[in-house]
Amino acid sequence: NVSQIITFGTMAAKAAIKDVGRALDLPYGEVDRIAKLVPNQLNITLAQALEQSPPLRELVENDPRVAEVLEVAQKVEGLCRHAGVHAAGVVIAPRPLTELVPLFKTNRDEIVTQFDMNGLEKLGLLKMDFLGLTTLTILKDAVGMIARNRGVALDLARLPEEDAPTFELFCKGQTMGVFQFESSGMRDILRRYRPSRLSDLTALNALYRPGPIQGGMIDDFIERKLGRKPIAYELPQLEPILAETYGVFLYQEQVMQAANALAGYSLGQADVLRKAMGKKQAEEMERQRAQFLAGARAHGVPADAAAHVFDLMAQFAGYGFNKSHAAAYAWVAYQTAYLKANYPVEFMAAVLSASVASTDAMVKYIKECREMKLRVEAPDINVSGAGFTPHGDGIRFGLNAVKNVGESSVEVILAARAERPFSGLHDFCERVAGKAMNKRVVESLVKAGALDAFGTRAGLSAQIEAALESAQAVEEARASGQHGLFLAFDEPATLPPPPRAAAPEWDEDVRLAGEKEVLGYYVSGHPLERFAALCADLGAVPLDAAHTAGNGARPARIRGRASGNGGEFRVAGIVSQLQVRRNKRGEAWATAVLEDQSGRRELLCFSDAYARLEAQLRLTQPVLAQVRLMDDDGDAAEAKLQVVDIRDLAGAPVVPPLGLRIHLALDRLAPEALAELAALLAPPSGPAKVHLHAVSEATRFEQILELDSGVSGTATFRRLLENICGPGSVQVIDNIH
Repeated sequence: NVSQIITFGTMAAKAAIKDVGRALDLPYGEVDRIAKLVPNQLNITLAQALEQSPPLRELVENDPRVAEVLEVAQKVEGLCRHAGVHAAGVVIAPRPLTELVPLFKTNRDEIVTQFDMNGLEKLGLLKMDFLGLTTLTILKDAVGMIARNRGVALDLARLPEEDAPTFELFCKGQTMGVFQFESSGMRDILRRYRPSRLSDLTALNALYRPGPIQGGMIDDFIERKLGRKPIAYELPQLEPILAETYGVFLYQEQVMQAANALAGYSLGQADVLRKAMGKKQAEEMERQRAQFLAGARAHGVPADAAAHVFDLMAQFAGYGFNKSHAAAYAWVAYQTAYLKANYPVEFMAAVLSASVASTDAMVKYIKECREMKLRVEAPDINVSGAGFTPHGDGIRFGLNAVKNVGESSVEVILAARAERPFSGLHDFCERVAGKAMNKRVVESLVKAGALDAFGTRAGLSAQIEAALESAQAVEEARASGQHGLFLAFDEPATLPPPPRAAAPEWDEDVRLAGEKEVLGYYVSGHPLERFAALCADLGAVPLDAAHTAGNGARPARIRGRASGNGGEFRVAGIVSQLQVRRNKRGEAWATAVLEDQSGRRELLCFSDAYARLEAQLRLTQPVLAQVRLMDDDGDAAEAKLQVVDIRDLAGAPVVPPLGLRIHLALDRLAPEALAELAALLAPPSGPAKVHLHAVSEATRFEQILELDSGVSGTATFRRLLENICGPGSVQVIDNIH
């Protein structure tokens, strides 16, 4: 009698162009270029795109192939493209659903209805939403860790609602891991909006949706909150209803309250109005307009004002959000932010434990830990729990996060450790082998660093087979009831470990590759760390900021030449998950994942570039890539990168900057600092010209001086300058007048 509910994905404008272009065998890059000409507007149609985008219209008029793509795309636009499953909807029927609706089984064996939620509603069936949130598990786990570590019993239902560190975290946009507030767009809005109360968080939850964003409501809302725009009410009766949202209709409940206050609607009638407005039911809206105006006239509201308010309500009802839903989400967001602000170690340990299944999430949250100055330590067989756990002012990797170490193995390890700590590799193997342990599991633990307390990873790796053989012999001795001559009957039958095999320790690259293999992340270091200064000199953009670099980026140089395309930029990282494919013409092209210390991005290397770059596109080696941001379909943070050029990072030539501008705040710089700066700049060290911008606010002095001798201008040199003159005091300049 219970089933999930089907959803249908339809072909929007860009998707229709891409699917049709692929079917007509146009190169991916060309189709992507056409799709990018469609304006990024919610629910835009191809007909509207042709009206609003002159470049697209010109392309259609001048290129018959593009004209054919658009013609066919308009015929398939809006058609169902695929079936999915509603995120939370469940239908509950009074008798078997096979008697009421057709059913469908997904490729994951989920049973769903073949009618969508609107069809089910027309049949009179009951649809309910059951939404499971990983965040609730994170909150529960964090509270448990806080109780165990600090002896503090937190009641999440009774947190102080005006906690200063929590709102400071929101105002700074430091909300990675905070429910509903961790996207880059939302963090930017938080920094501008500066929330100071729970109702602000509720409003932002309701505002951060495609309709209000594109309608400019967020900017208007921020201007009103900060007092830059006057707050006005169409009628005095609306002030108590709209005061908390600065005179703007934001919530569906406000529409209902206004209908009640101005036109005498009962709350049941107001809900019918809300529904008609939200779903834009034209016939029902005409009936509601007449009823509203009549009611308003009876309550003494002028006809013009009533009509204007009704139109305002109808406009905002399309964006309107359920306030009770937004408030509940805001409260959960506040709880997570409270824990992050006040108990950061326990909170981030819980977040990491919940993210083990997603490498992308792990990369993101481990980076966040490091920005919060929280150490993320390798697992330790005598310290780690199943999940991530607080360890001083750091977080210890959980054993569940180690690849090839299953839950049953972890349970056996923890049970054996509860008796007494492990004293070495042989002791570990003898006490757990045969139950849930094999060579692969031990090798993974060694690569992860979980046995580092017992020796070097290379030495331990060389001993694994001997340790497992010894463990097997002990197990057989136990099974046969044999004991050593001088052992008491209650002592374990343990064979003495053989002398440790001499093995040189793995070099850094091998050690880090092992960590990456079994943990999905580099823990004790990163292959790019030794290239940090070089990456800065090369102007490589961190991958988590790549979506902001595609527009207005300086022309990239890899082989000593300018790309000539301002949309191209440089990134550096390690190539993984390389897959070579063939297009319909039999030409090879490749997809890969590029990783740096900030995150991961998918790379696309099309056939023309792959033919040139096949030898350079290698796994596990640090590379410098010249890339272009692909069409993001509205989500730039997930956009792929198209490879234009690539080479080994270690041998990439550095093109020094033409000059440096150094800001000297004379009021804050001691004479000793100025002497140190003079000593650093005195000997010529490179071709970069130096401009000193000296400023004293106390004496209203300002002067720009150009030095005769040049400097190297490298990232290392610039860091030395900033250590003397202060962060942000050094600016690279590409043209000198």
